[in-house]
Amino acid sequence: MNEEFTPNNLENEELNLNNEERDYKNLITRLKDISSTIALLEKTIFR
Repeated sequence: MNEEFTPNNLENEELNLNNEERDYKNLITRLKDISSTIALLEKTIFR
């Protein structure tokens, strides 16, 4: 398991990190949207 880090490998690692960061940000955005929807539903139900 002696893996050499060539510029190509480093570029792939950076790309993977960028994808993970983007996925994380998208997840946070979706969770905020879901939270807002739940809050609106609660207001509607408990009126």
